[in-house]
Amino acid sequence: MKNTRLLILFDLDGTLVDPEGAITGGIASALQELRLPVPSSGNLQRMVGPALVRSLVDIARVPLERVDEVVDIYRAGYRQHGMANSTAYPGIVDAVQRLKADGHIVAVATQKPEWLARELLDVQQMAPLFASVHGAPRDERAAALLDGKRTIIAAALAEHAGTYDAAVMVGDRSHDVHGAAANGLDCIAVSWGFGSEEEFSTAGPSAVVHSAEELVERVLEYAQHRAGEVAHGRL
Repeated sequence: MKNTRLLILFDLDGTLVDPEGAITGGIASALQELRLPVPSSGNLQRMVGPALVRSLVDIARVPLERVDEVVDIYRAGYRQHGMANSTAYPGIVDAVQRLKADGHIVAVATQKPEWLARELLDVQQMAPLFASVHGAPRDERAAALLDGKRTIIAAALAEHAGTYDAAVMVGDRSHDVHGAAANGLDCIAVSWGFGSEEEFSTAGPSAVVHSAEELVERVLEYAQHRAGEVAHGRL
């Protein structure tokens, strides 16, 4: 049976990298500095993943005319302290390396601004692991107008067109699942990020994994399954 070469798209915050409060704490500090209301801990957790401007308006209820102030203060603190204080999740670097060693392509698809995602991966010394990085535009307000992750995932698929047999998304939030589905992909959800069982139950990922080791097993099973479909003429 012919081996299936996968394009594996990884979300960043909550999937590859644990912000350790760098995002939630940074947002809270920026709001406090500007004397704006700080959301509850649960709502701050919900703000990790989607476009920052959209989260500030929809969840933190920041007036639109003050969003840029919050973003500027938050981004400055995040770049100064937050990125260095973040850490890769246990076993995830080894998992990515193993998938690469098996001949698969690994890339990043995140709603974090692309320039900032690249900077974070550099700080975490993870940049060499990935064939490409795809994120939101530098303009934070433009990023808020994106259709979730659909366009970002589509860009990753387009860049690697013709180099893989099948693709799969790996993420920790419902927008990873929905963005993948909009591009005809399955999504494997990870439980160590910011998503909840209820969120996954509603979004419907193809699987939920609880460790980096289990993630590798699921991805390799998926590759074998797709190879079987090809062998039986189902694709």
